[in-house]
Amino acid sequence: MNEPARTEDETRELSPEELAARIAEIASDKLAQDIRVFDLRGIVSYTDFFVICSGGTERQAKSIHDAIYQELKDDYRRLPRRVEGLTESRWILMDYLDAVIHIFTPDARSFYRLEQLWGDAPSHTVE
Repeated sequence: MNEPARTEDETRELSPEELAARIAEIASDKLAQDIRVFDLRGIVSYTDFFVICSGGTERQAKSIHDAIYQELKDDYRRLPRRVEGLTESRWILMDYLDAVIHIFTPDARSFYRLEQLWGDAPSHTVE
């Protein structure tokens, strides 16, 4: 049940909060697990939000990446500045400047433990 792509007149900029929320929503639609959004404004200068989630397998992690990439491109004409880790798909990083997305497999997520690094930042879980 895809909505039609927006026309040029309907395309609008997303605020950093809206971008992070939309990314979390897309990940949730792809059945990502344990989605957390960290508000890093005032903590770091290179981004406003981290969105961290897990795919159950490397294939699912890549599927989450593909959905985020395609929907932001089609609906908002947003492309990531950089994507890392797509080949192995254990930890995929997508940098949209205002929001950085980390998509992990469960093993990689427990190994790198980013939530512990950023545990003092305000965050919320997305269902």
